[in-house]
Amino acid sequence: MAQSIAPPSTGTAVPATLPVKAILPWAFFFGLLMLVLLYFVGAEQGATSLISGTDVHEWVHDGRHLLGFPCH
Repeated sequence: MAQSIAPPSTGTAVPATLPVKAILPWAFFFGLLMLVLLYFVGAEQGATSLISGTDVHEWVHDGRHLLGFPCH
């Protein structure tokens, strides 16, 4: 006879808990990444430009309009 590998069901589901120490580095990393992306989409042109030329502007042009940033 075949035996079942799964434990018997009790009918209630218990959610897994994650400690804040495990989430905090990832939250900081993704928050910093979002700030960098927001800078490149929203402010990378003109006086605050870190990269010369219009390459970055052309890459994010449609995203600027989609997010409501003026660019011309």
